[in-house]
Amino acid sequence: MSISTLNLGIAQKMIASALAHGRCLSLAPLSVAVLDAGGHLLAFARSDGSSSMRPQIAIAKASGALALGVSSRRIGEMAAERPLFVGALSGISQAGIVPAAGGVIVLNGEGWAVGAVGITGDTSDNDEACALRAVAAAGFKAKA
Repeated sequence: MSISTLNLGIAQKMIASALAHGRCLSLAPLSVAVLDAGGHLLAFARSDGSSSMRPQIAIAKASGALALGVSSRRIGEMAAERPLFVGALSGISQAGIVPAAGGVIVLNGEGWAVGAVGITGDTSDNDEACALRAVAAAGFKAKA
């Protein structure tokens, strides 16, 4: 039986996995947000030493991915191709959009988007690697 939705326990497992992976790689302090399919915050945690705007960045990476149906890495590519379009999105997105890797969509076993994970704190590539690890550790697939 596959998991079909996210809940607080699963979100906390994702966060724990992401933070542990970051520690294992000796990354800078990470901040991790997990959103449900509607873009609502399920859980958030940050490592000691995270800077003050990290919660908003992590949420915006995840929220942007959900809003556009693509990873925040892909949104960054879109920003290079169509900067005015992506720039305008931040003004209409309540949680914001950050066009940099670290936000991935969480897919259930049937391939439906059930939420998103957003991570910030280290390089965007490392943020994304931790997000992918978090999703896999909880038994889901990521749309990166």
